[in-house]
Amino acid sequence: MSFDRSRVPAWRQGYRFQYEPAQKGHVLLYPEGMIKLNDSAAAIGGLIDGQRSVAAIIAALDAQFPGVPELGDDVEQFMEVAREKHWLELA
Repeated sequence: MSFDRSRVPAWRQGYRFQYEPAQKGHVLLYPEGMIKLNDSAAAIGGLIDGQRSVAAIIAALDAQFPGVPELGDDVEQFMEVAREKHWLELA
C-alpha cells in the first residue's frame, strides 16, 4: 500500500505544536503531557497547519533543504508514526 501524499494532516484536538524555551526545542503539548520533538520532526511539525497536503509539506521542506535524499519517505514515515500514536489526523 502506498502513502497518499494528497492527504492533509492536522494536529488532533487538544494537541499543540510550539517552541518550548525550557526544553530548548519544539514540543507537542497534549492534556496528559508533552513530547519533545527532534529537529527533523520539528521541521515537519512546523508545517502542519490543517491546510497543506503532505505533498505540499514535502515540497516546502525540499525547498528549505535541497538535495536531502529520501526526504519524502522520511516525511511519510513521520506522518504514519504520528497518526499511529494519535498525534494527528490525516484528512
